Amino acid sequence: MAASLLAGMTILMIGDSHLATPGYLISSLHDDLVAKGAKVHTLGVCGSNPSDWLKASPAGQCGAAERRDSGKVVVLSDKTATTPISELLAAEKPDIVLVVLGDTMAGYDKPAFPKAWAWQQTGALTKAIAASGTHCVWVGPNWGSPGGKYNKTPERVQAVSEFLKSNVAPCNYIDSLAFSKPGQWATVDGQHMTAPGYKVWGDAISGALENAPVVKEVKK
Repeated sequence: MAASLLAGMTILMIGDSHLATPGYLISSLHDDLVAKGAKVHTLGVCGSNPSDWLKASPAGQCGAAERRDSGKVVVLSDKTATTPISELLAAEKPDIVLVVLGDTMAGYDKPAFPKAWAWQQTGALTKAIAASGTHCVWVGPNWGSPGGKYNKTPERVQAVSEFLKSNVAPCNYIDSLAFSKPGQWATVDGQHMTAPGYKVWGDAISGALENAPVVKEVKK
């Protein structure tokens, strides 16, 4: 079997609740990247938005987690704050930043997608990453299930995904909606999946990352 293009790369992964609980992407995606030979540091803060990663911002009351390489997931206090992306990049100098953010920006409980606010959010974070010269990949949300406590709908998640696809440059975009059909992956609350779902999603993201243009740039 040919070696993965990710072998030897250092990856910093930051994001929201999908990275903040054992069994979620901090387990499945992280494991997959490490298995392909990457050095991976994952930081997940539940409820975080892009701008929360520009300064130390307290987590919501739903938790945070961290993981390094093949180590265990470390569940952090609800009072854990984000670490500013500028500090993370200066300290770790990763080859790639993998951003997993989308659901927290969607405003599923609002009548309309808050596009102007979301534009400010994404632009602020991508600008900060670009200023460091670090390659970046942004992972968009998956379909989830209609309803649930978050009021997620296929129409809104599609609007969010299309928005991110057009507004996260210079980051490459991974469209998670392409990996399944609406409602195909079971969820526990409309937004967070069961462990098998996170495994399938993690595998799909990992495969897409290997084909991302920035990976080829890093390998040059």
